[in-house]
Amino acid sequence: MSFPPELDEHVSLTAMNTMSIPASARWFAEVTSDQDLQALLDVATQRNLATLILGGGSNLIFAGDFEGLVLHMSITGRRWEEIEGDSAVLVLGAGENWHESVLYAASAGYRGIENLALIPGTAGAAPVQNIGAYGVELKDTLVSVTAFDRKTGEWVVLANEECGFGYRDSLFKHQPGRYVITELRLRLCRSRELSLGYADLANYFDGADTSALTPLDVAQAVMAVRRRKLPEPQKIPNAGSFFKNPVVDLKVWDELRLAYPDMPGYPGERTAKLAAAWLIDRCGWKGFRNDRVGVHNRQALVLINHSGGSGSDVLALAERIRQDVMAKFGIALEMEPGVIPPDGALRV
Repeated sequence: MSFPPELDEHVSLTAMNTMSIPASARWFAEVTSDQDLQALLDVATQRNLATLILGGGSNLIFAGDFEGLVLHMSITGRRWEEIEGDSAVLVLGAGENWHESVLYAASAGYRGIENLALIPGTAGAAPVQNIGAYGVELKDTLVSVTAFDRKTGEWVVLANEECGFGYRDSLFKHQPGRYVITELRLRLCRSRELSLGYADLANYFDGADTSALTPLDVAQAVMAVRRRKLPEPQKIPNAGSFFKNPVVDLKVWDELRLAYPDMPGYPGERTAKLAAAWLIDRCGWKGFRNDRVGVHNRQALVLINHSGGSGSDVLALAERIRQDVMAKFGIALEMEPGVIPPDGALRV
């Protein structure tokens, strides 16, 4: 089988996923332009190869070596458009580092994404997960994404309302592999109110005069809070929050509160969001370690790969935690990362 020279064979992916799971790609290529993407997808179609679009590798678990073609998203670029008064649109290439983009915007005085500092990964992956932290979600500022629709073979621009955003959810998760995001646009504003209501941030600034805070101040506060609670993947391999905070009906929430008065929760009009970390901790998992993988000792939501564990090791631990939470509380935990099996069919 012959391929264009830009494809490499048998490439290690261990350093390309934040969980540091040992895995390799049968075929691999960097995508640095829209033209690259289309040409490489054509090659995959001609050769009947499964494809995986890989960004920062921060929200996936390799279940084994990938037998198809891995396309590493490396389309970069940052620019400002539609600058009108206090607001502007920040345009990001999908391969841009997300955290660096947050600091770029905050340093320029633009508000809206500063609470999302230090989230690992690339800009193009952010809409897929509708990343969120400290009271802010990507959907709050996203205007649109540019993507290649593999089903129709056309380039599309999807507006915010077309992306099907929900809690850690989007159209892109429900139709995995169909849309390849190459660019996103964020509406930011210098006079937007800073979001400081989340408990950890409110505690950080407790007693301080917040009237003169800049978005960079908030980003730095978020970084400090995150570093106290969450391990950096470069030091302790992890995929960030491994489970979503479950959402239950208010009736279930009321029943749980009767049984567990100290259970934290965030009730709304019809549902309540529970704290997955609390549920896991109450089942005794915080700080657990076996020979290869474990649960972080300061944040029960974070599974860690401390000694070269495989994807199977991580998934087996996750399943044990899920079973214990279900048995104790009757709550089904849902994983945040997608699982990448060797055949390439993304499972979320």
